[in-house]
Amino acid sequence: MLERSEWIKSCEKNLRGGTVFLKEFRCDKPVRKAVLEITALGVYEAKLNGGRVGDFILAPGWTSYAHRLQVQSYDVTALIKAENSLEVTVGQGWRAVSNRRGSSDFLGYRDTALIAELTVFYADGSEESVVTDGSWTARESKLRYTHIYNGDIYDATFKAGKARHCICVDLEKDFLIPQEGEKITEHERISAMQITETPAGETVIDFGQNITGYVEFKIKGVPGAQATVSHGETLDRDGNFYNANYRSARAQIKFTCDGEEHTYKSALTFFGFRYIRLENWPDEIKKENFTAVVVHSDIRRTGYFECSDEAVNRLFKNIIWGQKGNFLDVPTDCPQRDERLGWTGDAQVFVRTASLNFDVERFFKKWLHDLAADQGRDGCVPHVIPNIFDDMGGSSAWSDAAVICPWEIYRIYGDKAVLEEQFDSMKAWIDWMRERSENGRRSGGSHFGDWLGLDSPEGSYKGATSEDLIATAYYKYSTELFIKAAHALGRDVAEYENIPAEAAKAFRREYMENGRVKNATQTACVLALYFDITDDRAATAGQLNELIERAGHLETGFVGTPYLLHALSDNGYKKTAYDLLLRREYPSWLYPISKGATTVWEHWDGIKPDGTMWSADMNSFNHYAYGAVADWMYGAAAGINADPERPGFEHIIFRPVTDERLNFVRASIDTRRGTVKSEWRRENGGIRYIFNVPEGSTASVIIGEETHDVGAGVHEIFE
Repeated sequence: MLERSEWIKSCEKNLRGGTVFLKEFRCDKPVRKAVLEITALGVYEAKLNGGRVGDFILAPGWTSYAHRLQVQSYDVTALIKAENSLEVTVGQGWRAVSNRRGSSDFLGYRDTALIAELTVFYADGSEESVVTDGSWTARESKLRYTHIYNGDIYDATFKAGKARHCICVDLEKDFLIPQEGEKITEHERISAMQITETPAGETVIDFGQNITGYVEFKIKGVPGAQATVSHGETLDRDGNFYNANYRSARAQIKFTCDGEEHTYKSALTFFGFRYIRLENWPDEIKKENFTAVVVHSDIRRTGYFECSDEAVNRLFKNIIWGQKGNFLDVPTDCPQRDERLGWTGDAQVFVRTASLNFDVERFFKKWLHDLAADQGRDGCVPHVIPNIFDDMGGSSAWSDAAVICPWEIYRIYGDKAVLEEQFDSMKAWIDWMRERSENGRRSGGSHFGDWLGLDSPEGSYKGATSEDLIATAYYKYSTELFIKAAHALGRDVAEYENIPAEAAKAFRREYMENGRVKNATQTACVLALYFDITDDRAATAGQLNELIERAGHLETGFVGTPYLLHALSDNGYKKTAYDLLLRREYPSWLYPISKGATTVWEHWDGIKPDGTMWSADMNSFNHYAYGAVADWMYGAAAGINADPERPGFEHIIFRPVTDERLNFVRASIDTRRGTVKSEWRRENGGIRYIFNVPEGSTASVIIGEETHDVGAGVHEIFE
């Protein structure tokens, strides 16, 4: 791939802005087709004869750069002329992140580099190639600084010197791969909703929705006038602009005017925001001059949910927006602060919900390939993928993404390829755990525990649930899924077959007595139930219900929350499950709605009831983990479940869980086989159920104690 091309970089040292690489060439014959193959160390925007090449934003995306770098291929036939100018602007992009904590650096101090080949196919059957080499030139750009976290500094008055010949760089090409993931593209455009002057005297624009992307704005000022655009997710309790939760990320655009009118938007970075603050704006501020552009991976919406409670509907919308905002080439924890990393724990708890909301098969396969590439030789899985921490990994529930994510993608989409591709990685993680367990019990090591659980000790982010208990439960669960994956592939894993039972026995021996969890927490009971560890489900479920009644609310964190409602409704406590879903007061899923949330929060009380903020050091207002409750909304409230024994919705299990506080629930999922629909509504003193089974699928409809086996078509039941 790109065999004839060379890596090139600017002869200037340590450029922090956009470096513009240039090449002029002629086409003297009629052109049949022209194709550009290109990638960069950094992020790039390519233009041919002034026209933008492709719609991929922040190309080539973020991979484990030490092992894998995607190459894009574009058909540029429509842009070719007789006299041609190819111009590629390259900024640091995620490379600035990848160097944050000592990870591999190809070129020293974050220098960028480019490699490309443009092949022209002529009508007469001949062809010609333009490749990156020493004949290319490079110059500085008006984009004086660009950074994933900090934003842009753009100087319209800057005059670049003469372009100088590039330097060829001796870099290998064996880590170059064809494009695997979904490209990142622009999606919705949101007009400014309101311009206000805050009590602090600041000019703030509200777009009405917390998004990931950038602002497109028009600006005109006298030469040298400098304006600043700052990004924020919320206002403080006094109504002033607030972005202390961005930590060290400046998240600003600084624009120096030259007397002409400009329309500007970032090309090499992105932001998470709902509000912008304008400082030193040089001309009249009009709403029509500001548009928020939504940017995320080009994933197709597949899942829909609606019910008679508008607050729940808003919650579902927030979950959708949270996924869009955090699925930007990697599944990130947040899009705004100085992090935006592919935390494995967040991804694993959300993967099932993610795969119902959107078609994320390709997205996750690419990310899982990076996980395997960054996995330690001993099988240890890093906490973030791509791994920028180097020496961190092995936490239960986080590293288990190596097994859980491939399995869930297989369960929803039905393609064994993801299991085949990730099998060695899955096995290596199971082996790593086995090496560190004794008689089925995992103990010791570094873990995040039930992260952000409300029962956490004072001064800790970790919930009260024993880390060893969580580790042992996940050891059992992940090994079970690994065995199922092996059976689906026809692999012999006899040496692992006894591990789940051994781990369950160890769990019960160490942490349970008479079906009840010792030193119990809500999360501990949830894991015992959902991972099918307890030998007395009635006793454990009763204990969980008691704990919730005693607290008056949920206390679970990242580990327990995704499975909490399932553990209740599957074991006779459907009313308690709905109580938690429909609760308005803190802590609950709907409490943020009362505070104006338009995405899911990292903390149950990101904004406290008195209007003050959770500590600024870790308080994202766009964090999808707790949005995993949508899996229960699809699977229990609406009752749509993919049968794991016949994946990809070949067989559907409809088992709706109703509640008297809702008059109707409806949901649909666009699957590989067609659209699956489920609806129930109250009418004439009973409940009407309507189910749609696509062609090529079968279903089991479970209403109360009765099971109806049905084929393709629309089926109605009234009770």
